[in-house]
Order: sequence, then structure tokens, then C-alpha cells
Amino acid sequence: MADPTPVIDDLCAESEELDLLVAGLSQEQWSLPTPAPGWTVAHQIAHLAWTDHSSLLAVTDQAAFSREVEKALAAPGDFVDDGAEEGARKPPSRLLAYWRAGREDLAEALRTAPEGARFPWYGPPMSTASMATARLMETWAHGLDVADALGVTRTPTDRIRHIVRLGVRTRDFAFGVHGLTPPFEEFRIELTAPSGELWTFGPENATDRVTGPALDLCLLVTQRAHRADLALRAEGEDADRWLDIAQAFAGPPGAGRPAKGTASAGPGAETASADSGEGTAAGPAKGMPPGAPAGGVAG
Repeated sequence: MADPTPVIDDLCAESEELDLLVAGLSQEQWSLPTPAPGWTVAHQIAHLAWTDHSSLLAVTDQAAFSREVEKALAAPGDFVDDGAEEGARKPPSRLLAYWRAGREDLAEALRTAPEGARFPWYGPPMSTASMATARLMETWAHGLDVADALGVTRTPTDRIRHIVRLGVRTRDFAFGVHGLTPPFEEFRIELTAPSGELWTFGPENATDRVTGPALDLCLLVTQRAHRADLALRAEGEDADRWLDIAQAFAGPPGAGRPAKGTASAGPGAETASADSGEGTAAGPAKGMPPGAPAGGVAG
């Protein structure tokens, strides 16, 4: 079984980097709109805090988490937005304190979880590594939304390797959610990491191939950028089709971001299930509701 420590460490580092971005913001900056329609910077951080809290309950208090699931089932179209709205109304100092405490408690709970533990979620259960991967993916993607609102360009790091791996492993999910039969053969994936390292997946002699920057694949599968604005290259009909439909988030296909210079189409974002082993909750286009990578995809 894979050691979840590396992904938990990377989750903590990703959260700290986002924290540095928002800690000194003025009240006006907390109210800036982000690319998610109706969501300000405060909504983005509130959503992360809310999901960390749900994740902590799943790990430490399953009875309490079951009550949260009942709330979600009672209002499936509103529970994510309601959670973000409630948190966004807090003064920034209180919101920051709540987010910090929650994510620290979650990291500690994940580090001390028994080996082989499985936690309930808004779909089938998931492992420690899967929970951490889900939280890292959300933190990274929502961090991009915050940076966009602030006009800041974030420097990518090799922490995105976890998102890359999830994006590759959810290939068949992306085909299936579009009503398409997944290709039988694996693709060869060759991606350049932010550090310059080459990350590869699949057989070297595969007919279909995808090459390009690892960052661009992460932007694509989280629908934070349109394919036309990315430097990903596909060889083969199936690989080319995948880049048109790739998504590493649960639920129906999202509208995605428009190509630059076109009309806005709200972002979709949620972690998808790469196989039937673990599941996720589907969610609205404007945010990333709580999700989880499927069994075996987390590093």
C-alpha cells in the first residue's frame, strides 16, 4: 500500500502557499470576484475550509459525517454554495483562523489514520491517500481562482504530480461520462514537470500519445483553461478526443473555461472517480464540491 505521507506533505505545502497569498488582503480584496460566478475570494477560501471540515468529520466522527450527508441529500443543488456563503460572511480574520485550524486538524488526522483505513464520503469510501489527493487538487484549483482574482501568477511546483496522476488515471471516466466507450489501449503520456523532469505514463510503443507541459494537463482536467490555450499535443484519434473531454472531477461534463477571447462559460471542478473503487459527490459548475480520487490513483 502506498505511503500517504508525500501527498499529505504536499497538501500542507500547497495550503501554506495559498495562505501566504491571502493572509494580507484588504477587506476589498476579499470581496473581489473570482472566475467562479458569484464567488469572491472569501467564498473560495470558505469553500476550502468547509470541505476540510467535512473531510475531518469523515476521518474522525463518522456519525457526524453521516448527518452532513443527509443535509447534502436534502439540498443537493445548494449545499456547496450554502457552505461557501456561510463562511464568506465571516470577517476575514475569523475565516482565516477557521481554515487554518481545520486544515491542520485534517492533516494530523490523516497522518495518524490506521494503515488501510477507508473513510465514508459523499460517494463510496476512500483511502487516506485519496482523501489527501482530493484536498490537494481542490486547494490547487481554487488557489488558481484566487490568484486570477488578484491578478497574480502562481509559480507551479512539482506538487502537481498528484493531480497529473489523477488526470491520467481518470481517462476512462472522462470517456464514460460523455457516453463514449473508453479506448482499449493505454496512451503514452509524456509531460514536462515544472522542475524540468519528464513524467511518463503508459507503454512506450503506444499508438496514441499526449505530450506537453504537466501544468497544462492539470489546467485541462480541472477545467481551469481551454484546450485551445494550452500546449498539449495529441497523436492519434483517441488521444485527440480525450483532450477535448478530459475531466478529473465527478458528475456530468462541465462547461469548462472558454478559450481566451470568447464568452464566459462557468468552470466545472470536482475530483472524479478513476474506477469504481471510490466515488465522489457531483457538484455545481461554479465551485469544487468535496470529491475524492478513486482507489489506487493517489500517490
